[in-house]
Amino acid sequence: MKNYKGYMIDLDGTIYKGKEKIPAAKRFIERLQQHNIPFLFVTNNSTQAPSKVVTNLRDNFDIHVSEENVYTTALATADYLADLDQTKRKLYVIGELGLKQALLDKGFVFEETTPDYVVVGLDYDVTYHKFELATLAIKRGATFIGTNADTNLPNERGLVPGAGSLIALVECSTQQKAFYIGKPEAIIMQKALQRLGLQKEEVIMVGDNYMTDIQAGINCGIDTLLVYTGVSTKEQVATKEIKPTYELDSLDEWKVGDA
Repeated sequence: MKNYKGYMIDLDGTIYKGKEKIPAAKRFIERLQQHNIPFLFVTNNSTQAPSKVVTNLRDNFDIHVSEENVYTTALATADYLADLDQTKRKLYVIGELGLKQALLDKGFVFEETTPDYVVVGLDYDVTYHKFELATLAIKRGATFIGTNADTNLPNERGLVPGAGSLIALVECSTQQKAFYIGKPEAIIMQKALQRLGLQKEEVIMVGDNYMTDIQAGINCGIDTLLVYTGVSTKEQVATKEIKPTYELDSLDEWKVGDA
């Protein structure tokens, strides 16, 4: 088992399931902290700002981290768009506060009728009118950006609709495919590597979803660890041509550093 200098770690289904604790995950994070190994929660959840993620981990799961440990698809989307044409700063956004704040922090402004970009992420209060505005703006020429392709999210109730389900509706109504930022795409992983200040050979991606977490690692040449506490099952993974680097039932099985 290789000693990695840094970890990228999924949240939903890996560290917790909705409001349900995964006790082994807390112990795993504490082992990383004890060995002073840098880690970054690389999550496709665009709904919350890093401060909210930190508060949720602390108050509900007794996991104590800082905002610097959190990299969301909202931040990755904002970082990506900020690196593009500096004259294009108008957005129409379907999403929660975490996504909107990340974009505002990069100097973007919101525009419903003639935006440069339409960004679609998970929105718990999405309406037909929001889909209508997004569709019309894309039809007028706005570039269509999707935060991530997750069709479902694991929580204590089961697998509920994810951002990918919402984006798919807009893809259907516009007959256009979104340009995706989050896992399994390379963009969020490359941005996360920059945050960690490490090379891809030095890190491992830890997650519960083969189609997002593990594929993200595979697409970037990063080693992967699949833990069976969330979306993917052993039966599903057995059919995949490219397997995760490691597969575990519990993060308690994973040794950190010289542990």
